[in-house]
Amino acid sequence: MNPQRDRSIDLETVEIELLLEGVFRVYGYDFRNYAPASLKRRIWHTIRRENLTTISALQDKILHDSACLERFVLNLSINVTSMFRDPSFYLALRTHVVPLLRTYPFIRIWHAGCATGEEVYSMAILLQEENLYHRCRLYATDINEEVIKKAKTGIFPVQLMQEYTQNYLQAGGKRSFSEYYTAAYNSAIFRTSLKENMVFSQHNLVTDSSFNEFHVILCRNVLIYFNQELQAQVYQLFHESLINFGILGLGKPETLKFTAYEQKYQQLVATEKLYRRVS
Repeated sequence: MNPQRDRSIDLETVEIELLLEGVFRVYGYDFRNYAPASLKRRIWHTIRRENLTTISALQDKILHDSACLERFVLNLSINVTSMFRDPSFYLALRTHVVPLLRTYPFIRIWHAGCATGEEVYSMAILLQEENLYHRCRLYATDINEEVIKKAKTGIFPVQLMQEYTQNYLQAGGKRSFSEYYTAAYNSAIFRTSLKENMVFSQHNLVTDSSFNEFHVILCRNVLIYFNQELQAQVYQLFHESLINFGILGLGKPETLKFTAYEQKYQQLVATEKLYRRVS
C-alpha cells in the first residue's frame, strides 16, 4: 500500500466535497449527490478550461467570480441531445401515449432537464402532426439559464438536419422534415408556430419543488448523473407532479426497478422506459 497515493485520493475527495459545499452555500446549486465518477471528470475538465491546476484553486475562483460559476454549472449540466433522439421512443409515444392524450381536453407536458431544447421541438412536431398541439402546453426546464436561452431561439446547426431528418422518419414522421425549418447562415430556424405553446424556465430538480400537475413528464438521460439518494428525491418530485394515470418517460439506462416508486407505476412500453402512474 502506498500511503502517499492514499493521501492524494483522500485529499481529492475532500477538495471535491468542499467545492460542492461552497457552491451550494453561496449560490444554491446542489451537486453534492451527483454520481462521483461523472462529477469528478467534469470538475477536472472545468479546471483545465479555466487554466488552473487544483480543485481548491477552482473553488477559490468560483466563489469569487460568478462568471466562472456559470461556466462550471454549464459544464456539469450539459447532456447529449438531438432531435428525435432514440427514434423508437418517439414512435412509442405516437403509438401508445398519443391515444391516451386524446382523452384530455388540455394537456400539460414537462420536459425536465431539456438542455438546448431539441427534444422539446421534437415533441411539438409530433403533437402538431397528431393534431393535438393546439391543446397542449409544453414546459421545458433546465438548471442552466444559458441552455434555456438557446432553447428558446429554436435555432440549431443546419449541418445536423440530415441526421435529424433520419431520426424523424424513423420516429414515424408524416411530412417532409424540411417543412419545419428555414435554412439560413448555416443555421436551421424552426417555425415560430412550434414555440407558441412552449414555456421555458430555469428549474433545479434537486432544490426546487413541483410547480404544476402534468399529464406527461419526460426526463431522459438526466438521472444517470445522480446517485441513488438524489434519484429517489427526483422520483418523488415526479410522482407528486404527475396526474394519476399520467406518463413518465425515462432514458434507456434509467429505471424505476428497485426504487420505492416501482409499484406506483405500470410499464406502458418496457423497452422504451415509458411508465404509467397507477397510484
